[in-house]
Amino acid sequence: MTERGRLIGWTALVGVLIAVAYASRAAGGKPDKEILYHYGTAAGGLVEYAVMLAIVLALARGPGIRDRLALRRPASWPRALGLAVGALVTIFIAAYVLSIFLNAGRDQGLTPDHWEPDRAPAYAANFLVIAGLAPIVEELTFRGLGFHALRRFGEWSAILLVGISFGLVHGLVDGLPILAVFGSVLAYLRWRTASVYPGMLVHAVFNAIALVAAVTT
Repeated sequence: MTERGRLIGWTALVGVLIAVAYASRAAGGKPDKEILYHYGTAAGGLVEYAVMLAIVLALARGPGIRDRLALRRPASWPRALGLAVGALVTIFIAAYVLSIFLNAGRDQGLTPDHWEPDRAPAYAANFLVIAGLAPIVEELTFRGLGFHALRRFGEWSAILLVGISFGLVHGLVDGLPILAVFGSVLAYLRWRTASVYPGMLVHAVFNAIALVAAVTT
């Protein structure tokens, strides 16, 4: 497959994800605050991410697949971890500032506002999907193949386009700005480290903190 073909394929994949996300949001009405207490949510997430990963791997296949997906160690892990901490702090600051004007948490509607010990196993299953599987698949999709495909337009254009597309695939309105910032910061991290691994780490930590904070604060 040519690089142009990969760009077209990735754009089509993201376009479908965006269309499905906003259509589901429009048809679904008010989000279910209990959704993470259901095993079905975790099972649905597993299927969704498995399909995404299969498509991304198919688009990236061929000699050089590891480079296309940035599946390589950073040249310096201490430097990469320093950049990762800076990225995480930047994301939290941006989230705090934007929360003054927007209610992204209510818009997404995924996290419950109370803890139910009897339903902890289902929550744990969803935790593993959201804080474990999602960061891997989404980073390979956006900061891996997506950044590689869009880099032909320049690094900064790729960073912004990856961030915006990442925000849009979540199908949110109030949550779009912070998700776009989140995606752009991780794209910048991928660029500076030439690796997708630091972004996976930041993504996983951010999701884990959000899930724990939702039921403990």
